[in-house]
Amino acid sequence: MNILRRFAAAMLALSLAGAALPCLAADPIAVVASFSILGDIVAKVGGERIAVTTLVGPDQDAHVFQPAPADIKAVARARLLVVNGLGFEGWIERLAQSAGYRGSIVTASAGIKARARADDHDDHDHDHHHGGHDPHAWQDPQNVVVYVDNIARALAALDPAGAEVYGRNAKAYVARIEELDRWALQQFAQVPQAKRRVITSHDAFEYFGAHYKVRFLAAQGVSTDSEPSAREVAALIRQIRSERIRALFFENMSNPRLLEQIAREAGVTPGGKLYADALSGRGGPAPDYLSLMRYNITQLLEKIRLN
Repeated sequence: MNILRRFAAAMLALSLAGAALPCLAADPIAVVASFSILGDIVAKVGGERIAVTTLVGPDQDAHVFQPAPADIKAVARARLLVVNGLGFEGWIERLAQSAGYRGSIVTASAGIKARARADDHDDHDHDHHHGGHDPHAWQDPQNVVVYVDNIARALAALDPAGAEVYGRNAKAYVARIEELDRWALQQFAQVPQAKRRVITSHDAFEYFGAHYKVRFLAAQGVSTDSEPSAREVAALIRQIRSERIRALFFENMSNPRLLEQIAREAGVTPGGKLYADALSGRGGPAPDYLSLMRYNITQLLEKIRLN
């Protein structure tokens, strides 16, 4: 009799375990992020409850992105679409329409204090036109704290059962962002203000510059697809020479040709590569947002000390 009772109890336990399996094996929520940096931030908040697809991948340029059929399918299958906003993804509305997307869209930058664009090259009518705002808000870590909160709220609204997980992940990630920011502020504080001058390919670092008090001069405007005039290039070269600026960097997703020309004519040796609008590949120095920021900060500090 005892054997029969034990057998019955074992069968009941197996039955209950089987009933619980669909919950444990539920597919992760399909989320699409517009570009690689944002995709990493979304993944850090969502954890294992979500599966993130990134439209514009590592080392790719969102300014000139052209969606492929696979991107349309990914958006069509998604339950949440996460975008930067501030005009960064000029192609996103047409992509969502092409995919017949009816799900939620969260703008990660909602609520930040947007900077006016510093783009003098507005004589082009491109799909990525940013309007009156600089879209590169992620270059200030404090803005990413806002991104994280917006993403966590959107995920919790979509998946209330995971709200506690998203909140916990967001809190842990924000703590890491704050730690990085404190370290960076301490490092830049050790460099005289007059030395904090940098030349880059395009105006992607205005938020960074405002936060860390670094002056950035760019060969191009806010978009990589804008072209400066010969007069503007000549003026930048004169400024580099007169101010003896030695910190000049390429960007991972930009064509280096123009900056190579400027470096030659100004007599400056390029300082390497910064990661502006995209992560590196997995084997590179910036495979996630925090690594990107730490790498860029380290590269900049090494070079501006020579100014």
